[in-house]
Amino acid sequence: MERRLYIETYGCQMNVADSELVLGQLGRAGYRRVESADEADVILVNTCAIREHAEQRIYGRLGELTRHKLRRPGVVLGVAGCMAQHLRAKLIERVPQLDLVVGPDGYRRLPELIDEAREEPTLAVRLSRVETYGDLVPARADGVRAWVSIMRGCDKFCAFCIVPYVRGRERSLPVGEVLRQVEHAAAEGFREIVFLGQTVNAYRDGAVDFAELLARANRVEGIARIRFTSPHPSDMSDRAIEAIAACEKVSPHVHLPLQSGSDSVLERMRRTYTMEEYGTLVGNIRRAVPGVALSTDIIVGFPGETAEDFEATRAAMERIGYESAFIFKYSPRPGARSAEWPETVDEEEKTRRITLLIEQQKGISLLKNQADIGSVVELLVEGPTKRNPAEWFGKSAHFKTTVFPHRGERVGDLISVRVAAATPHALLGEGVRAATFATIEDVTV
Repeated sequence: MERRLYIETYGCQMNVADSELVLGQLGRAGYRRVESADEADVILVNTCAIREHAEQRIYGRLGELTRHKLRRPGVVLGVAGCMAQHLRAKLIERVPQLDLVVGPDGYRRLPELIDEAREEPTLAVRLSRVETYGDLVPARADGVRAWVSIMRGCDKFCAFCIVPYVRGRERSLPVGEVLRQVEHAAAEGFREIVFLGQTVNAYRDGAVDFAELLARANRVEGIARIRFTSPHPSDMSDRAIEAIAACEKVSPHVHLPLQSGSDSVLERMRRTYTMEEYGTLVGNIRRAVPGVALSTDIIVGFPGETAEDFEATRAAMERIGYESAFIFKYSPRPGARSAEWPETVDEEEKTRRITLLIEQQKGISLLKNQADIGSVVELLVEGPTKRNPAEWFGKSAHFKTTVFPHRGERVGDLISVRVAAATPHALLGEGVRAATFATIEDVTV
């Protein structure tokens, strides 16, 4: 009898890659993916636990999905991923209709775990120091980009983060397995590889470090671009910077999480670098890779963050000049070190601070994008925009979304587009109706 699987994914690219791993593993066990929970015998929700908002959203979604259990008691309803690892049995207590709770290191046994869950609620949340899934083939979604996890877990133990507790300690995939996945993705037609890891540039397999991995992947035929996320500033070696500069397929874009521009906050966060060290690193990258695009992560309202600390972050963002930034309000995560500390910034002030940073970054991004007007950028074509099927988009080498009028290009093509206008979030090629974008964004022509 055919078995049908429905899966929803929340959170970061690591979770997207894990869902593809789950689909591959269950596909080999005879499951077929379906696009609606109404059709499924097994419903899995792959979850995120990095922020409180994500957990509340997932609880709401689980409440909606329980109706399938009530209508069809034979359906297996399961939660996978970081939230499963974080909350464990508490999930089943709060959502008693759950049959399966499986953490990030339990996916190899999913076919057997689902069979067990048909008989009784099943919990599989033991972390492993060795599991990398390097030998398993994921079932990747269609598109131009293949996610390749090169390491799992994290050893940094930042004060605000629970990743080491829900994904375990760092372990790198064997380099041969990583390159096999890259070659397999190329054979499937993917044009871009994105190496994933919580601290991706800490990769090491014996004598092969992250720099050497980039160099070897750069030699794989069929791949047009290589990217990676997210590196840790403390692990960005001179060798890695040299490899980014020397490997023509490695995109000139580096996501370099800052988190705060204040040394005192960075120390409380246990980020292991100072602003002076971070600034030196930025300078080294920009000298080695002229024109490199930098993006970052920022947290506002961390316990103890004063008005002066916040202004230091604003000054750092202005001084460094990121192409883009992911900015979040601090939320305590049970199990993280900072969850034990009293909050010193109320919600209203967090909202004020994040609003200021978003508007500041919007202005910086617009200036950065304006500088591209008149230039020709190479795009990796991804498909039609949501606003107009006659206008397609792709990513530039600097990972900037660029819109262009469709004239027969295919997904996966590399094309050249002259930039005629810019918004804070996109470049607009010649022939794109800028007025369409002006309704929701500032446009410079």
